[in-house]
Amino acid sequence: MTINELSFFDDMIVPDKGLVIRQPWADMIVTGEKQWEIRGFRSHFRGPIAIIAGGTGTILGTCELVNCIGPLTLECYNSHSRLRGSPDEVVDRLPYKNTYAWHIAKARQFSVSVPYVHPMGAVIWVTLSPEMRAQVVRQCIAENTPRGTRCNAEG
Repeated sequence: MTINELSFFDDMIVPDKGLVIRQPWADMIVTGEKQWEIRGFRSHFRGPIAIIAGGTGTILGTCELVNCIGPLTLECYNSHSRLRGSPDEVVDRLPYKNTYAWHIAKARQFSVSVPYVHPMGAVIWVTLSPEMRAQVVRQCIAENTPRGTRCNAEG
């Protein structure tokens, strides 16, 4: 089955890119607990992405990168701790000289992670091969759950 044959699934997020994120933040993004990924630079990309748990060789789920906010002030950063996945955390300085929030939406966690081979030299963004994209789509179809929910065998 090719990506084109699967295009009739209009609720399907079919990412071309994967974002490498360390744990536990990757899990928190795909479960919807974290809607802001904090980075020291802006992203101009908008659209569907796969969430790759750094160092694990797995894609945990999908989401959409919908906005990039910043540079953030310390006040803004602290007042949105819940969106950062750190409820009630208050800091006295920003993590980066220029701190940006990459706004994540429509998270979908896979109950079974999709195996993934990390390309040499990729650090933040990874371009997914057509085969990898097809695996992600097959996993979404197998789980057939709406975005923003945890996919699991129990339903």
